[in-house]
Amino acid sequence: MTTVLDASALLAFLHDEPGGDSVARALDGGCVSTVNWSEVVQKSLQRGVDVRGMQQEFMDVGLVFEPFTAQQAELAAQLWESSHRHGLSMADRACLALARDKALPVLTADRAWEQLDLDIEVRSLR
Repeated sequence: MTTVLDASALLAFLHDEPGGDSVARALDGGCVSTVNWSEVVQKSLQRGVDVRGMQQEFMDVGLVFEPFTAQQAELAAQLWESSHRHGLSMADRACLALARDKALPVLTADRAWEQLDLDIEVRSLR
């Protein structure tokens, strides 16, 4: 695995938003937390997208779906103190916890993450 993808990154790719091309290059060998995948599915359903087969399509291009572990849950909880002032959600912290757990950079559309003082490399796609 090379990069952790945030839900915002996958949504930018799916909806042809700015930065989606960066996400396309990161899919093969990238990974996503199942917490963030839930957010992608929910927001896609909200837009009326038929999500049947969507996970398989991502898997076919090399995206790995990482289950949210108890260790990552504890990391996400610990990240609250340093991130809540920046408005990060539980799903955001789950993404960061996966990145820290796997020692990988994270790709996001959320520029606020760049202001975090964490030992996690944050790459903004916009």
